[in-house]
Amino acid sequence: MKLLVVKTSSFGDIVHAFPALTDAWRLVDGLICDWLVEDAFASMPAWHPAVRKVIPVSMRGWRRAPWLHHAPAIRRFIQRLRHEHYDLVLDAQGLLKSAVLSRCARGRRTGFATQNAREPLAARLYDDTVEVGPDRHAVDRNRLLFAGALNYALPEDMAYGLRLPAVHNDDEPAACPDPYLVFIPGTTWPSKRWPMPYWRALTQLAANAGWRVRIVSGSLDERDTAGRISMGIENADPAPWLSIDNLAHMLRGARAVVSVDSGPGHLAAAVGTPGVSIYGATDPALTGTRGSGQLHLRADFECAPCRRRRCRFADTGRIHPDCYASVPPVQVWRTLHGLIQEH
Repeated sequence: MKLLVVKTSSFGDIVHAFPALTDAWRLVDGLICDWLVEDAFASMPAWHPAVRKVIPVSMRGWRRAPWLHHAPAIRRFIQRLRHEHYDLVLDAQGLLKSAVLSRCARGRRTGFATQNAREPLAARLYDDTVEVGPDRHAVDRNRLLFAGALNYALPEDMAYGLRLPAVHNDDEPAACPDPYLVFIPGTTWPSKRWPMPYWRALTQLAANAGWRVRIVSGSLDERDTAGRISMGIENADPAPWLSIDNLAHMLRGARAVVSVDSGPGHLAAAVGTPGVSIYGATDPALTGTRGSGQLHLRADFECAPCRRRRCRFADTGRIHPDCYASVPPVQVWRTLHGLIQEH
C-alpha cells in the first residue's frame, strides 16, 4: 500500500496526525507513506518511522505574490508530485487548498465528508469521503479518517510513535544540564494568549521555588514578550531560537511545560513531557493536549470557549482577554507543582 498523506500545516495539526499514522503503520501490511507538507514544517513528518519521503510545498509563499510569478516553481512541484502513483491520496486537512493539492497527485483521493471537513466544498474534490462524526477531538478525527480510508478497526491505545533526529550542531544547545521548565506563551490567535503579567507572575513563582525557566518564542513579537516576562527574574530567560528539530529536543528534556493552545504545546505532549495547558477561546475537548501527564485548565467565563480569533470584549488595560481572570497564576503554579510531584 502506497499512501500519500496531505497534511500541510499548521504546527499543531501536523502533531495531531501522528497517532493516525502510527495506527496505519501497525495495521496495514507493507505500508509505504509519503507526506505532503508546507516547507516550513518539512522536518516534522520525517520524525515518524513510517514516512519514506517528505514532499515540501510552498503554498504560503505562493500566496504572497501573483501566481504567474511562481508559475515555473508550481509546474516543477506538480511534475514532481505526479511522478509517483499512489494507491491512496489521503487529505487529512479538509481545506480547499489541501483538496486541490490532493487532485494534483496520482491516485484515488479520500478526505473528510462534507459535514466533517473544515471547508465543506473540499469534499467535492475527493473520490471517496469518510464520516468521522461531530465534535471529535482533532487527534480522533485524524485516527478515524485513516481507519475509514484504510479499512481497519480503530485501536484502543494511542501513540505518537516519534523518533527524533540528533540535535543539530548549528543551533545553541537544545537542552541544558540543570532541571528546567519550559513556558510557551506564544500562539497565533490573540484570544488564546494568557496575559503577559500572568506569565511574569508564574515565572516568578517557579523561580522562587528554585526552577530554571526557559521561555519559548517563535517570532520577533514573541521574543519581545519572552524578554519582558523574564526581565529581572533570576534563572529565567528566553530560550534561543531553535530549529523545529531542536525545539522538540528541548521540550523533551524539560521537567514540565506550561502552554496555551499552541503547536509547541502539542509537540511537548507528543514527545512525552508532562504539561499544563491553559484554554480560554478554544475547547480542550476538541484541541486539548493528548498524552501522559497532560492537564488542562479551562477559563470559567460566560462566552468561553468562544472559538473566536479575537476577544469580543475591549481591552481595558486590566486582564485581557477577560476570561483568563478565572485562571490566575497561583492556580496554574499549584497545578504545575502537583504535576511535577506526580511525575
